Amino acid sequence: MSTKNSTLVKMGATATWEEGIRSTHTIRDFEGFSMDEPTELGGTDTGGTPLEYMAATLNGCKAVMVPLIAKEQGFTFTALNFDTTGIVDVRGLMGEENVKTYFQKIRFTLEIETNESDEAIERLKAEVERRCPVYNLFADAGIPVDANWIKK
Repeated sequence: MSTKNSTLVKMGATATWEEGIRSTHTIRDFEGFSMDEPTELGGTDTGGTPLEYMAATLNGCKAVMVPLIAKEQGFTFTALNFDTTGIVDVRGLMGEENVKTYFQKIRFTLEIETNESDEAIERLKAEVERRCPVYNLFADAGIPVDANWIKK
């Protein structure tokens, strides 16, 4: 990533088709990873699906934004555990018209170990949701996101 005196940052990935519907993906200089589909959808089940990776990106984005914003707010915690699930109607993926090909809805759960007040957790949650790029991609696409933060 380079900025070259700008606030715009270029990010990307490359991919190579392997066989069937399996592909290998690379981000920067990191080791490649497979994307595939379960056998019932015509894949060989050798990697996560693109939509499963989308769920993981929400977890990853929150795993960046929560500590970043918590530090800004003086909010302390000792553990974070993320769980994201999305509901997909496979009829859209199979070509049926008027059926979304992406998530119908998403449930995001964050278990946070903290001694902070419920009000402090709500402030943190609101700012994370305002600034998390992946959360906002889903929200701006009109996908309902049921976000549950559970204090441990």
